[in-house]
Amino acid sequence: MLSTLIPATLIYLASGVAAHGGLSNYTVGDTWYRGYDPNEAAAEQEGQPWMVQRTWASIDPIFSPDDPGLACNSPAAPPPSYIPISAGENLTAVYWYWLHPMGPMSVWLASCGSESPYSCQEADVNELKWFKIWEAGLLSENVETGIWWQKQFQNWDGSPDLWPVTIPENIKPGFYMVRHEILSIHVAGKPQWYPECAHLNISGTGTAVPSEEYLARFPGEYSMNDPSINIDIYSEVNQNMTHYTIPGPPVWDGLVNSDRKGAALRVSDYVD
Repeated sequence: MLSTLIPATLIYLASGVAAHGGLSNYTVGDTWYRGYDPNEAAAEQEGQPWMVQRTWASIDPIFSPDDPGLACNSPAAPPPSYIPISAGENLTAVYWYWLHPMGPMSVWLASCGSESPYSCQEADVNELKWFKIWEAGLLSENVETGIWWQKQFQNWDGSPDLWPVTIPENIKPGFYMVRHEILSIHVAGKPQWYPECAHLNISGTGTAVPSEEYLARFPGEYSMNDPSINIDIYSEVNQNMTHYTIPGPPVWDGLVNSDRKGAALRVSDYVD
């Protein structure tokens, strides 16, 4: 699969896309899994046996926290296949040319169940209970001129931007959706969300599941009343701020039936 998917990625990068960007592929070890390309004909991708990512129609952002597309973008039609991965393995998201350097990034999972291989195809992404397994935000200095993980993960030379995350080692096996979210806050008071989702078949012997305080629905979790979302990083009040609180519940620490809210530290917690 690796040899057939690399050329498509190079085409994306060579095209010099002039706005935004998107999640084009996933890798587990040396195996590549092709994602959806909104620039190609939908009929040539939807329903194909190799497709593991839910559809998304545009590289344009989602502007409203109440938009149903906040879960998995739009139209979010389900793929027929799953990425097989073991608990404790790394899943790497591969992005093509990205332009925005400011704002947090997060990775979420939602269980689709374990009884049917088609359970994620039948799931309503807006009713799923999502839990965060990774996040990163402001790494150093201040919100206006400092280094965000969103900037650091970008190579800026045309090579692929790689975003690795480890599937919790103790997670209960089953069928899951994985949701990668980029929240860009470079425009004052006008947040931009870029979510994409794929289907995972997680194997393992774990029994861990997150408790209610770690769970969220999209839309419903975010609000424009949140000062981390409705923010002007250039204002006199905020521009020298050296701590940024990432929106949403804390990262699930992977403990069995954990109810210790906030047990996992965020990257931004290390910023003074």
